[in-house]
Amino acid sequence: MRKVQEDWNSLHERTHVCRVYVSNVPPGFFQTPAFATALMERITAFQGTPNDVCEAVAARIARSRFLYEGGHRYVVLMEEAVLRFRTADPDAMRGQLRHLLAVMPLASVSLGIIPFTVQRMMWPLEAFYLHDDEVAVVETLTAEIKVKHSRANSPTTPKPFAGLAEMAVYGDDARALIKAALDALE
Repeated sequence: MRKVQEDWNSLHERTHVCRVYVSNVPPGFFQTPAFATALMERITAFQGTPNDVCEAVAARIARSRFLYEGGHRYVVLMEEAVLRFRTADPDAMRGQLRHLLAVMPLASVSLGIIPFTVQRMMWPLEAFYLHDDEVAVVETLTAEIKVKHSRANSPTTPKPFAGLAEMAVYGDDARALIKAALDALE
C-alpha cells in the first residue's frame, strides 16, 4: 500500500484544484494517523496484501502537507454517513472528527457535507477525485480507475460533482453535523 500512497502523493503534487466526493471515509489528505492506521489495517486484512501499514500511513499522512503549502485547493464533498461510520475505534473517530473541524478554516479547503435529510437529486456514488479536470480517479472496493480527460465535454466532467455540491451544507451547518457526530461518540 505504500507504493499506492506515494503514487497518490505525486498526483496531488501536480494538482492545483482537487475536487473530491466521498461516501465512505474521509479522503486520505484529511485523515489522522490513528484513523488511517485502523482503515489500512482492515484493508490489508480484507485484501490479504503484504502488511506495510506503517509505511503506507506515513505516506498517506505526508499528503496532507498540500493543504498547507499553497498552490493547491481541495474542494471536498462528503456524505454525512462518513462522519458516522465506525471505521475506527471511538478515540480514533473522535480524533478524526476533531481534525475535520480543524482543517475546515484553511484557505485551501472547502468542505461540504451532504446531510442525511436532504432531498436527493443524486444518489450516493463511489468516491471520486477530479484533478484539475484532467484526471478523474474512481475508487471501488478492490480497484482504482483513472480516466484522463482530453476534452472539456468528456463523460467524466465535473457534472456529478456540481449536482452533489448543490445538496451539501457548508460552514456552520457543516460544523454542526460534525459536532453532532462527535456528540454521538461521547
